[in-house]
Amino acid sequence: MNKTWNNRAWFMVLPVLVLVAFSAVIPLMTVVNYSVQDTFGNNVFFWAGTEWFEEMLTSNRFWLAMGRNLAFSAIILIIEIPLGIFIALNMPRKGWGVPVCLVLMALPLLIPWNVVGTIWQVFGRVDIGLLGYSLRALGLDYNYVNDPFDAWVTVIVMDVWHWTSLVVLLCYAGLVSIPDAYYQAAKIDGASRLAVFRYIQLPKMNRVLLIAVLLRFMDSFMIYTEPFVVTGGGPGNSTTFLSIDLVKMAIGQFDLGPAAAMSIIYFLIILLMSWVFYTVMTNYDSEK
Repeated sequence: MNKTWNNRAWFMVLPVLVLVAFSAVIPLMTVVNYSVQDTFGNNVFFWAGTEWFEEMLTSNRFWLAMGRNLAFSAIILIIEIPLGIFIALNMPRKGWGVPVCLVLMALPLLIPWNVVGTIWQVFGRVDIGLLGYSLRALGLDYNYVNDPFDAWVTVIVMDVWHWTSLVVLLCYAGLVSIPDAYYQAAKIDGASRLAVFRYIQLPKMNRVLLIAVLLRFMDSFMIYTEPFVVTGGGPGNSTTFLSIDLVKMAIGQFDLGPAAAMSIIYFLIILLMSWVFYTVMTNYDSEK
């Protein structure tokens, strides 16, 4: 029997393809074009080849920013994943407390990133901010503007406050999908609370935890708005992550070639590490 193919469905997809081309493909090609050329303005370009990529990969500035990014992402994952699991495990499964908890968890996620940065910028100030003034009143020498450690703590706490809710909601969705029969069987067998978590709840959350780790890694590794609003990358360069350094290079210094090369390297690193995360966690899940 011969099949008749109807290709008119492509016309429904065409607007999406055009939108993706304008929003992703064309800007990406522009960045690639700048990464292999140099310009002195007036739309006059000179071929540079791989010069900008070599400059970035041999630059201490790039690797220091990379180290800060990796350290920040590692700290965020170490804090937010266990904290999100803990909160999800202690949220109610029935009754009026369920919608209340879900709304409270969703509230930080609804706040725009620049507003979050502004909130914590004011919140941490030692003269008018509640956090900064309270810590100073307790005798702690807190000042995120002048102290790199305080700046790091402020940025980390801000991100934990803003994004732990995402992990909580994902873990909670995995927990509520577990049938009651599993818990009833565990109760009959006399399983402890830790055993229930180890053999019932954690395996059922593997998929959502994979999503949570991937999302939080990508978001934390690409973070820009919140630390830029709070610290501007300072004090010094202590909170200058790759994204902030990239903007400074492209807009502040107008070094379009090095900035384009750096953005491509940045993109490939995120893509590679996300693929590693996904591969490791899916292989672990399939072996169980």
